[in-house]
Amino acid sequence: MADASSSIAERGYAHPDALVSTEWVAAHLDDPAVRIAESDEDVLLYDVGHLPGAVKIDWHTDLQHPLWRDYLDEEHFAALMREKGISPDTTVVFYGDKNNWWATYALWVFRLFGHQRVKVMDGGRKKWDDEGRPFTTDVPTYAAAEYPTPERDDEQIRAFRDDVLAHVHRRGQLVDVRSPEEFRGEKLHMPEYPQEGAVRGGHIPGARNMPWARAVNPDTGEFRSAAELRELYEGQLGFSADRDTIAYCRIGERSSHTWFALSYLLGYPSVRNYDGSWTEWGNAVRMPIERP
Repeated sequence: MADASSSIAERGYAHPDALVSTEWVAAHLDDPAVRIAESDEDVLLYDVGHLPGAVKIDWHTDLQHPLWRDYLDEEHFAALMREKGISPDTTVVFYGDKNNWWATYALWVFRLFGHQRVKVMDGGRKKWDDEGRPFTTDVPTYAAAEYPTPERDDEQIRAFRDDVLAHVHRRGQLVDVRSPEEFRGEKLHMPEYPQEGAVRGGHIPGARNMPWARAVNPDTGEFRSAAELRELYEGQLGFSADRDTIAYCRIGERSSHTWFALSYLLGYPSVRNYDGSWTEWGNAVRMPIERP
């Protein structure tokens, strides 16, 4: 197996600039053209300690609509960017806990609103901490930035329920990135989590199972090489880069990690994230479900 701690440029990615090392981040902490953004599953981690100068992007309170099951609207996204000192020209580098699980989710939401300059710090909080790099509890303040109201694009990288149903009828590439227990219908959420959110278990017909975290090295939290990723998705699942692909999980966060791996690291040109995922599909009336 390739050494996941090798240089990012040596791992054969289609878009190696989508990942940056902890060394790169350490050298750009004071770069006015760069904003470091932390997004965690554990939303209290930022308060315990974060990278110097990093802003917090709370996946629940910052990115979600307060009432509907949807994301914030264009006006509120622009307001969030202004508050965080982010302009359209700012390079936003995301990192977080648990293999950058929610960091890639935040990045995916930023891409919905057309923010192009986005990267992930490979290895996330874990690698930064393992290397003994500094954390702080100081919350930075930045001058408000100019950010025009963008147009949210819900077509290029996002899939809705009816899109997925049509994809199933076309026998399109569909990857379920949940745990094997969820895929088999034995659990409704990951092991060790409350079993809630859906009234039926199983998977979408035709889906292939590849748990999201297999895309990273468990020791370092860094993404596996392109060759290793191709073995997972093409060697084991039989996927092809030239076919439309949809990824899903339970609420769309784990699948955003797989979306990032397929889109940025392997260069698949047409990958969408079904953020409704199993909480929608497993509760919807008359949606087809498979179990082994």
